[in-house]
Amino acid sequence: MKGLAAGIGVVFLSPILIAGTGMMLASSADAVQSNGSFSGCLTGIDSNKVAEQVTKILDGASGKDMHVEGLDLPAEQVPNAQTIVATGISLNVPKKGQIIALATAMQESRLRNLGYGDRDSLGLFQQRPSQGWGSAQQIRDPVYASEQFYKHLLKVDGWQQMTVTQAAQAVQKSGLPDAYAQWENLATALQSAIAKTFPGAGDADGKDTTQGEKPSTSTTGCAPGQDGSGFGRIPEGSVPKGYSIPKDADPKARKAIEWAMHQLGTLYQWGGSCTNAHGPDPMGRCDCSSLMQQAYAHAGITLTRTTYTQVGEGKAVSLAHLKPGDLIFSRGTAARPEHVGMYMGEGLVIEAPRTTKPVRITPIKDWDILAARRVL
Repeated sequence: MKGLAAGIGVVFLSPILIAGTGMMLASSADAVQSNGSFSGCLTGIDSNKVAEQVTKILDGASGKDMHVEGLDLPAEQVPNAQTIVATGISLNVPKKGQIIALATAMQESRLRNLGYGDRDSLGLFQQRPSQGWGSAQQIRDPVYASEQFYKHLLKVDGWQQMTVTQAAQAVQKSGLPDAYAQWENLATALQSAIAKTFPGAGDADGKDTTQGEKPSTSTTGCAPGQDGSGFGRIPEGSVPKGYSIPKDADPKARKAIEWAMHQLGTLYQWGGSCTNAHGPDPMGRCDCSSLMQQAYAHAGITLTRTTYTQVGEGKAVSLAHLKPGDLIFSRGTAARPEHVGMYMGEGLVIEAPRTTKPVRITPIKDWDILAARRVL
């Protein structure tokens, strides 16, 4: 398959470069910036319709009279998308990697080979010569730019288990890390339509290249990611709009989370018992470990009192397999952590943080996690 993929790259990329040279050089000041005006989520994409229009354009139809949902200049954007997919195929990058690349290019350049950008950023992925991505001339070559993106992506540990936006951000290190998610649906539709034009592109040694991949945790491309970043800023003491306890949460974990959420907004008290957080006695309020202890007590589970001992409760779990109700620990060391919170699902954690702060919900991306325990 590797030889076949490389052949596909040679056969299909060269015509793209030849036919698209004028468009590539013509990308000018009227192009959409990487922080362009699009602000909605492309949900409900009609993949069949996208495939129909994309196929017509690739077959030589004028893109001027075509409408592809999410693309404002399909005559230029579709060939660039084809270059990205074909490059991925030639490098044996799985389908998900190609979708990540397309979503990234949609956000960074709207799939246009830009000759300008923030500081010295250029091209489809807005790569910077000053950051070691190559010369300005190299970066303006869509094949080279795509190869560089894929090479960096494949070096990211665990990228196939990440959401599209997490993987894209790991490569790009953007100032707008949550923006890639909005393009996932369109990128998926484009990849599917374009890959079908390459015979055998979805098959490697008789196996589907996506076999064994973990699907994105975002089903819409716009839903909050598993790092909690998609909820935006969360006012202290409030429940993020759109959050609900996952339906598949263990019933006891659900009870613990629900009880903890009823303590939102109450002030932290070091050494507090968390037995009457809303009452007048400060010592009835919660600290981090008593919040965990009392939440689980109301679910019929007995926990010890401190973070130092709770880190030995239950069984250790991998951060890649957290479930609602799991305890996560930070600060200090893995053997002797100084803080604990409860994972709520959807990339969120409930905690009693520190003196002067209320019980609150925070995104897991803000946590430097030392250990995780499942106490059920």
